[in-house]
Amino acid sequence: MQTSFSAAQLADPDIAESNRILRTCVHCGMCTATCPTFLLLGDELDSPRGRIYLIKDMLESGRPATEAVVRHVDRCLSCLSCMTTCPSGVHYMHLVDHARAYIERTYRRPWPERALRRVLSFVLPHPARFRLALIGAWFARPFARLVPGTSMTAERLRAMLRLAPASVPSPSDVERPRIHPAQGARRGRVGILMGCAQQVLSPSINEATIRLLTRMGIEVVVTKGQGCCGALDHHMGHHDAAMRLARRNIAAWTAEIEGEGLDAIVVNASGCGTTLKDYGFMFREEKDAAQAAKVAALAADISEVLTRFGYAATRPPPGITVAYHAACSLQHGQKITQEPKALLRAAGFIVKEPAESHICCGSAGTYNLLQPAIAGQLKARKQANIARTGAALIASGNIGCLTQLGDGAIPAVHTVELLDWMAGGPEPAAVARARAAA
Repeated sequence: MQTSFSAAQLADPDIAESNRILRTCVHCGMCTATCPTFLLLGDELDSPRGRIYLIKDMLESGRPATEAVVRHVDRCLSCLSCMTTCPSGVHYMHLVDHARAYIERTYRRPWPERALRRVLSFVLPHPARFRLALIGAWFARPFARLVPGTSMTAERLRAMLRLAPASVPSPSDVERPRIHPAQGARRGRVGILMGCAQQVLSPSINEATIRLLTRMGIEVVVTKGQGCCGALDHHMGHHDAAMRLARRNIAAWTAEIEGEGLDAIVVNASGCGTTLKDYGFMFREEKDAAQAAKVAALAADISEVLTRFGYAATRPPPGITVAYHAACSLQHGQKITQEPKALLRAAGFIVKEPAESHICCGSAGTYNLLQPAIAGQLKARKQANIARTGAALIASGNIGCLTQLGDGAIPAVHTVELLDWMAGGPEPAAVARARAAA
């Protein structure tokens, strides 16, 4: 793709990077075949190729973002399926992230949307605030259907109330800063990202991760000072807020890396993992670029770490059929496709993949709150495809997907909880629900 940025524009590292990405695109349109929003809406501007044209024009002109550009970029899930499909290697993730930051600098959204985005940024990355918000939403949840109006604001409010869980788990003791010693001879030492929303919605995921790793002889360090990875703010275009959160994590893990050392930084929420692995790029022009690159190089999905250290089940095969839902951030963002399925099979599960496994479920961070109509269509499509597998359980490696899909007829459970169970841990609650429904 030909571009026409000025020399002054190209002096900006973000513009220079976007220029490089744009020039990689050859207009082939193969990305449209796997784009969820183009699949549903049929609008070229709601495809990666269409958005690339809009972003190119916006950045080259240097003008503030328009309502039309914002609408189509906002509809992008950042599922990154287009990056898996693209034969030219267009790094769409970095391009759309730059576009979102540019939009937030140059476009004034209607006040209800500004307020919602500020609330999400204030609440979701902070577990204590999020827990209080969910308790409040629990009381309001029965009235979700009574919210009047057909506006986007009303739809978003109803979506937020519907997604609120029926109960909020108590905080888990494993998440406070400490060292969880290895059982037996120590084979490795890892840090772990506790996450933000996940430790509120499903603390059992971190508990299972730590139990399983320590049982395998791996010491797990919960570092003081870590917090949200920054992904939620980053994908809303809140650049400075995202960098502050990321910088805090980099400082916390750098102290461990330079101290006793770490073999990996384990991530059990794949959306967070994609962002951690991108810290090197995010901080490429910052003074702490070298530390960020080291953290990014150590970041590893839990399935990668279990594969590396030789996971083995200790219980007999359970004979349960599991539909494996490949989170977009795992299969497209991190290119991890085989490890989770291989681990589940090694643990004795019968693994089935639903049709259209490359298509997003509609969660996509805050997408199911900001674009509830599109997210709802993708959710229904995904749940229908999963139901056709005849599976008793849905297994996935991302809390957003589990929240999005887990309210249907088939219980959803994190992959690591199943693996922990088969290696001596407790039976996950989702398994008990599946048995009760059988």
